[in-house]
Amino acid sequence: MQLTTGTVFDLMANRGTGLYGLSAVTQLEHALQSAALAHQRQLGDALVIAALLHDVGHLVVGEDVNLAAEGIDDLHEEAAAKALVGIYGSGVAEPVRLHVAAKRYLCGANPDYYGKLSQDSKDSLALQGGPMTAEEIAAFDRLEHRSAALALRIIDDEAKVAGLTTPPLETYRAMAARLEAAHHARV
Repeated sequence: MQLTTGTVFDLMANRGTGLYGLSAVTQLEHALQSAALAHQRQLGDALVIAALLHDVGHLVVGEDVNLAAEGIDDLHEEAAAKALVGIYGSGVAEPVRLHVAAKRYLCGANPDYYGKLSQDSKDSLALQGGPMTAEEIAAFDRLEHRSAALALRIIDDEAKVAGLTTPPLETYRAMAARLEAAHHARV
């Protein structure tokens, strides 16, 4: 099946209603809070859509978004990036692919950052390689999408507030469709 903005938004609407890990929000609520934060911070359309869809890999690979409790890393960031690159290009897909590495980066660069993580993020960190080493941090610092990935990671950590009112999913469909059309015009 060829993924499009329509199919990804349908996936979010139909399968994003399960709880997001150990957080008191659903996958969809987390996505909407993430997109709203990126929009409020004026990070640009590509990062707003990346924020909205950064965890869609959980829904692509299966229903369970708390596999870390079972000792499984579902590599959701890779699944999401693979799904999104053909629709939106690297401006959306790369920050998504790197958002887990960005958590490892932040924990390695600032050990106090670990204390700010939710319990499910702490649980998954060990499965994802733990805090980055100095060499890994230096390599991450050279990546083109480093800043976007770090911004997305911070948003990801903040977007877990139970009961927070956000704009609905449809608010972002036209923005995503414009990014999709622009990507397909370039390729």
